[in-house]
Amino acid sequence: MTRTITLAPVSRLEGHGKVTIHLDDRGEVQESRFHVVELRGFEKFCEGRLMSDMPVITSRICGICPVSHHLASAKACDDAWGVDIPPSAKKLRELMHMGQFIHSHALHFFYLAAPDFVLGPDSDPALRNVVGVIGADPELGKKAIRLRQIGQGLIAHVGGRPIHPVTAIPGGMARPLSHDERFAARREIEEALPLARLGLTLAKSLLERHGELVARMEPLATRYMGLVKDDALELYDGKLRLIDAGGDISEELDPRRYLDHLGEHVEDWSYMKFPFSKKAGFPEGTYRVGPLARLNVARRIDTPIAGQELRAFKELATGAPVHQTLHYHTARLIELVYAVERARELLADDEVVASDVRVKVERKSGMGVGVVEAPRGSLIHHYWVDDDGRIVKVNIIVSTAHNNAAINRSVDQAAREFVRGGEIREGALNRIEMAIRCYDPCLSCATHAWGQMPLVLEVRAPDGSLVASARNPDQESSVG
Repeated sequence: MTRTITLAPVSRLEGHGKVTIHLDDRGEVQESRFHVVELRGFEKFCEGRLMSDMPVITSRICGICPVSHHLASAKACDDAWGVDIPPSAKKLRELMHMGQFIHSHALHFFYLAAPDFVLGPDSDPALRNVVGVIGADPELGKKAIRLRQIGQGLIAHVGGRPIHPVTAIPGGMARPLSHDERFAARREIEEALPLARLGLTLAKSLLERHGELVARMEPLATRYMGLVKDDALELYDGKLRLIDAGGDISEELDPRRYLDHLGEHVEDWSYMKFPFSKKAGFPEGTYRVGPLARLNVARRIDTPIAGQELRAFKELATGAPVHQTLHYHTARLIELVYAVERARELLADDEVVASDVRVKVERKSGMGVGVVEAPRGSLIHHYWVDDDGRIVKVNIIVSTAHNNAAINRSVDQAAREFVRGGEIREGALNRIEMAIRCYDPCLSCATHAWGQMPLVLEVRAPDGSLVASARNPDQESSVG
């Protein structure tokens, strides 16, 4: 017998997603899956383009983290053509990257994640969004908007525009930073530090307030991967470090050799691949990336406030990685503080206004890899180019793809905890979404999809028949 269950949470995810929950004969969860169901085509239609165009083309992959693609692409071009860019250009790229982290982390926490904690996971879905947060605390809302604005302003100062920047080119930067732009950015970044610290204090207090929920979303013991430089947190350069679930370093690799260490598993129910550590195999080699992973693989942060916060963070699981998925939010806000502190350091360095920001490049055949830490985790751009400088092949592994297997495990854990007897109780869908939102997935990056963006929850009986489904408000609910 069919029935209709209508739920109307706000999904607050970038891109298309679908969750299916399969029940056993008792109506309990047997298996849950997180599906990415749209075509990924960006790599294919880059073929034949001039490699020098790639930093601008690939920044269009995403409007939330365009700087990350812009910089990873520029680094891949530098690598393919064998150039070492000037120190001033490296600092300008990193400064633009800090603006990206400030903007993206502020956006995710205040706009997408905070409503669940400020208003509660069972609150009215029509209010459980950033507008509801602003209604509940107007001053907090204003500060969140201002922090994101400062991040976008920093991107604009260095990148030429706040979204889809254009200044990172093969061989360095298209133009230097002017003294006026530097002065304006320094003034704004001073305003950002207390706002970032406020966000971190709020994140820690909200997770403490919802301690029962944190406990019910069980820790997920996985491997972790992220860039480090001399054991310190690094977002633009460095080596990729993989640690095991106990915290021991299992691999530390030159990013150019990622193919020797990482494989990609494929399932027929998702267009997004499942990267894994070849050393451990699939699924044992599942690893996580992003803020939680970066703080787990780094042994220190070289800025004072974020460095102190990292030491406190590691005390959450003394001698081992922090496996609790909801602490992605804590880690994200520590990184936000770091990004502001690092931007202050870079703006205080006179080299950021140096005029020597590019070297000449020679168009030739080659192969190049560029890796940066995007806000959501490690981002890999890999290009093969012919003698005319045209792209022959492209491989892009985005942060959300690295996390794909772990997201599925987190969804399954949440479904088993909150869906009982085949019934979608009030707030159950949102709690499953909360598990997904910890990763801040960008499914548009992962699939390069187009069209509407629903998150769909389906409950199926043991014979595969649809028992109930629920969609976000702008989609119709249906039952088979």
